[in-house]
Amino acid sequence: MNPTLRQMRAFVALARTGNFTSAAATMHVTQSALSGLIKELEQTLGARVVDRSTRRIALTEIGRELYPLFSQMIDDLDGALANVADHTQLRKGVVRIAAPQLMCCTLVPEAVAAYRAGFPDIDVRIADSAVESVTARVLSGESDIGIGPEREAVPQLDARELFEMPFSLVFPRGHPLEESGRVTWQDVGRYPFIALQGQFTQRLLADMDALLREASLKPANEVSFMTTALAMVSAGLGITVCLPYAEPLVQLYKLHMRPLEEPRLTRRFFVYTRAGRSLSPAADSFIDFLFPYVDAKRGVARTTGPSLQ
Repeated sequence: MNPTLRQMRAFVALARTGNFTSAAATMHVTQSALSGLIKELEQTLGARVVDRSTRRIALTEIGRELYPLFSQMIDDLDGALANVADHTQLRKGVVRIAAPQLMCCTLVPEAVAAYRAGFPDIDVRIADSAVESVTARVLSGESDIGIGPEREAVPQLDARELFEMPFSLVFPRGHPLEESGRVTWQDVGRYPFIALQGQFTQRLLADMDALLREASLKPANEVSFMTTALAMVSAGLGITVCLPYAEPLVQLYKLHMRPLEEPRLTRRFFVYTRAGRSLSPAADSFIDFLFPYVDAKRGVARTTGPSLQ
């Protein structure tokens, strides 16, 4: 016995409406086609499921046993298919994003807000993380998408470059550098430099040693978060360097940001996902949205100012 889904749907429609005419209309088929499906079902089962009369049908004993089972199966299947349709048509879904704390103060919320304007039914959850925790959250499955700086390749991760941007110098209003038409890495070494702990500063110092041996960059203070560094700069305790995506926060602290030259050091940021794992339709749609969104932001920045240079 192997009744088809179409046969079961025809039987349930007939049992619910009580006559062939109404059941055929519900199934969007002709009455003869519906009758044929019922006959096929009965042949498959080897038993009658309905007794026919000129006005209404009556379920047989076997029909009465099968009706609640078939009805529940079809309702469950229809519910599951509707749920899939809601996901694929972006009427529901969850996107979990991991990104560094500074990015979660600036670029990521702006991107999420712009995305939600087009897809209000998608639940987007942001995990502000230490830089080194971003890829770990993706690998563990805690986050669907990671956005972070370039790291050594990991076979279990797929990485797509999102943007590359140069370092900028951040200093308070009234600072001597405010009068300079341009700022260089040599200028950074002349003032107390507030750096970030960990790989951010280690990689920066390595780049400096490789590209500009005559410049000495010795941090006067190392902190865990760029927000702390910016607060210290605002208090007149030194200067710092960051990437242009942080400009909204720089403006909030009423600080100046200038591109650093000689040399022009850059950092690349990537979107990380688990290799060999399909993303949900919602996560796929967010990534498809994010790349042109960032490109558009960078295009605006090139014409209006230093943001996302």
